[in-house]
Order: sequence, then structure tokens, then C-alpha cells
Amino acid sequence: MFSKEEATRLRQQFWINFGQYMKPIPGAEGLPVNWVNYKTGVKNIFFRMDAEKKHASIAIEIAHPDDGIRELFFEQFQEFKSLLESTLNEQWEWLPSTSNAFYKQVARIECVLPNVSVYNQQQWPDIIAFLKPRIIALDEFWTDVKPVFEDLK
Repeated sequence: MFSKEEATRLRQQFWINFGQYMKPIPGAEGLPVNWVNYKTGVKNIFFRMDAEKKHASIAIEIAHPDDGIRELFFEQFQEFKSLLESTLNEQWEWLPSTSNAFYKQVARIECVLPNVSVYNQQQWPDIIAFLKPRIIALDEFWTDVKPVFEDLK
């Protein structure tokens, strides 16, 4: 078992390593991207990557505080489901209502890699291999659909 400080240090080191690994990779528009802290440019829509004790995940999180608007954004993503899945080359889980790490109601579209731990450095390559192609594909997808969501603001 790790102390709280050691666990924090390992998590931070993982994200530093991931960021350094991803830094030379340009976004879909050819520009530099902060992959670890990806900015969608649309308020209340986030791309979340997590590496935890028992899994890693990547998700589109719709966190609008208004239930109706959150539902509208989720429905708009559903309109783009086939484009998203063809860009990702896989199907993700669609959760119209769930709570996030801050216990707020959100809608999520996610993919989870079970049975890996950010605390096991030997599994970091597996976590990176899971996150990398998916965040790049999300960026490609977002480049195509972002204007629609900007118009919904």
C-alpha cells in the first residue's frame, strides 16, 4: 500500500509522462494541443481522461447545470453517434444521467479499460496505449462537430 503522498506523486508522474509522450503529436488541425488538459472550447463539455487504482477511462462529459440543456447536448451527440464510433473504431457506453467525480449530475459517453492501476508503473504503457489513440480520435471528431455545439450555446 502507498502513503497518500506516494499515491499522489505516482498519479502526477503518470500524467507528466503522458503529457511528455503526447506533446510532439499535433491536433487534427495541425496545431499543438495540451492533451492532458484538453480544452473543447465549449462551456460544460469536457474530455476526461482518468487513471485510477482499478481502471483507466476516457469520456466525453456534458456537465451543464441545466438538466434540459444537458439533455439537448447529449441528444446532439447521439445524432453524431455513427461518426463518433467510426472515428474511434469502437462503441462506447452512453450514460444520459450519472454523477461525476464531484458528485454533480452529468451525461457521459465513455470507454473504460478495466484491471489496470496507475499505481503500477509496469502498466503505464498499457494505460497510455489505451488513452492515446482515443484522445487523438476525439480531437479529430471534435474538429468536425464542434461548430454545431458552439451554435447550441
